[in-house]
Amino acid sequence: MPCSEKRARLLLSRGRAVVHLMVPFTIRLKGRTDGAIQPLHVKLDPGSKQTGMAVVLESKLDLKVLWLSVIHHRSHQISEQLTARRAMRRRRRNQLWYRPARFDNRTRPSGWLAPSLQHRVDTTLAWVKKLSKLAPVSDIGLERVKFDMQKMVNGDIAGAEYQQGTLFGFEVKEYLLAKHKHTCAYCNGVSGDNRLEVEHVQPRSKGGGNSVKNLVIACRSCNEAKGSQLLPEWKQSLGKSKLDKSRAIGIEKTIKGKWTGLRDAAAVNTTRNALLHELLLFAKDNVSVYTGTGAMTKFNRKQQGISKHHALDALCVGESLKPVKNWTKPVLEIKCTGRGSYQRTRLNKFGFPRGYLMRQKAVHGFQTGDQVKAVVPSGKKQGIYTGRVAVRASGSFNIQAANGLVQGISHKHCTLIQRGSGYGFNLTTIALTHGEREKQAA
Repeated sequence: MPCSEKRARLLLSRGRAVVHLMVPFTIRLKGRTDGAIQPLHVKLDPGSKQTGMAVVLESKLDLKVLWLSVIHHRSHQISEQLTARRAMRRRRRNQLWYRPARFDNRTRPSGWLAPSLQHRVDTTLAWVKKLSKLAPVSDIGLERVKFDMQKMVNGDIAGAEYQQGTLFGFEVKEYLLAKHKHTCAYCNGVSGDNRLEVEHVQPRSKGGGNSVKNLVIACRSCNEAKGSQLLPEWKQSLGKSKLDKSRAIGIEKTIKGKWTGLRDAAAVNTTRNALLHELLLFAKDNVSVYTGTGAMTKFNRKQQGISKHHALDALCVGESLKPVKNWTKPVLEIKCTGRGSYQRTRLNKFGFPRGYLMRQKAVHGFQTGDQVKAVVPSGKKQGIYTGRVAVRASGSFNIQAANGLVQGISHKHCTLIQRGSGYGFNLTTIALTHGEREKQAA
């Protein structure tokens, strides 16, 4: 059962408990195994890039916040790594030898999700299981939000327009030519190039899609000058010529009307039922699972006067809340880092080897990702550093401490605190407005 920081210090100093985990900080009693416990709620606010988590204790009068955290997913890195691996594999097969395609031989099971999406489900479920082992969890709350993506693009859409779509009665290029009045969206015809082409505002190489909201009409000279750059990058590289000034104006107009994309909304829509299914399988008869809508979460947050934060959104999941206590607690930022890679060869952009990693992962008993404490007695780097370590074969390690990266720390000065679990941790505070600070003080 979670206890206060003061009681934890007393139990440890008197030898009645030992440290079980450093993050999240957990102690284990030595003298007894029984005692009074109270059922806790774990609340989740799943998102595309982050998932908020809250552990709360509900009494008859109020709701006490015990723990807040935010999981930072690595879905984008997974997608990029799979894309790079696919490109390298195709290059090897096409340039070095021929092998018949095998994609027709492979089948996908029912409910299959892309690895970047499955990662969100697996990581969230893993932390629910971890918390259930460390605390008496009796209920799991999940915000089962659903996005109307057509409504997000066009707020006035209704009726048959849902089936017709944006391009009803048009072809893509014809629609874009009519929209931009047969002139380049960037230079407005100043370049004198009349060869108009369809251009991706956000390049496909950087996650842009083929939706008409991500397309504009551009002359060939502007299209080639932009290349695979993002609009802010291209704007910074422009000079002071008449053409570049015109392009800068066109870039600003395009940015203001730029479509941000629906990737995040699509990811949440895709994983919402999969996560609920996994939670129900995990809970079975021991834990109850309930869901809430995004509107309910927003109503609870406004009613309680709670700040907008991913962890606090998780706190407000479910039906109308009782008065909330201690919602300004520090938030544990959990960053998914992975446990390393089996790949020992690093490749350049053409797929050829550019370097090799050491064959063993452990160096002097330490592995990359371990939490260590380094006490350097003398020299330029004298001091005490605590954080995530990155090992080197030479025995000179890097430590990601709270105040930044510290390089060149000898393994002789390091002490292991906790083995790496595939996550990086950081403790942050919730930024409050002036009115919220006065209310908390009162």
